[in-house]
Amino acid sequence: MPLESVRKVADADFPTRWGHFRILGFEGTVIGSEPCQQGMTAPSVKTESAVALVMGNIHSSPPIVRIHSQCLTGDVFHSLRCDCRLQLELALEKITETGTGILLYEQQEGRGIGLMGKLKAYELQDQGLDTVEANVELGYKADCREFGLPAAILKLMGIDSVRLITNNPEKVAALQSVGITVIERIPADIEPEDTFRDYLKVKREKMGHLSDGQPTR
Repeated sequence: MPLESVRKVADADFPTRWGHFRILGFEGTVIGSEPCQQGMTAPSVKTESAVALVMGNIHSSPPIVRIHSQCLTGDVFHSLRCDCRLQLELALEKITETGTGILLYEQQEGRGIGLMGKLKAYELQDQGLDTVEANVELGYKADCREFGLPAAILKLMGIDSVRLITNNPEKVAALQSVGITVIERIPADIEPEDTFRDYLKVKREKMGHLSDGQPTR
């Protein structure tokens, strides 16, 4: 994702049930991004935003970092169609246990297709399509997300190496492409529910996601 600029717009105290953080707001100007949906024209310039929850001294050693894509249905309503909320809570637990880390929360609902697109994809999944097939049927890419903004935010924060909580190799590649070293990939493994076992299987078989160095079960 070609970013012309990224800037911090807010920095505030943020106590949570997981621990005490700072919450930072960032905006990035994106130039010439590719459209996610067939037949659509992406704006030549657009602004994207993300927040960072920051705990402890993130410069004393490579911090634990989680790049988390917004999931209203999972994060807020505790949906069991996906593992998003469980991965979010896992990341917050690990950061709190360590006493330092960064959680970057991006507004990329439904792998970047937006909330209404995601709900339409749910309808198709109810008819038998998997998550990738549903996105494609609606004219979207299988995954519209790009991770240039969180990478740029870490650079702006002076972070040059991290311990990254992820099963997604594309997040690792996005950080490495801007010179951020991923010294450790911490698996974002959670106990699967019957309601999203197939969802995890699709992430492994069609999207290349990993788990502890091996394909996700």
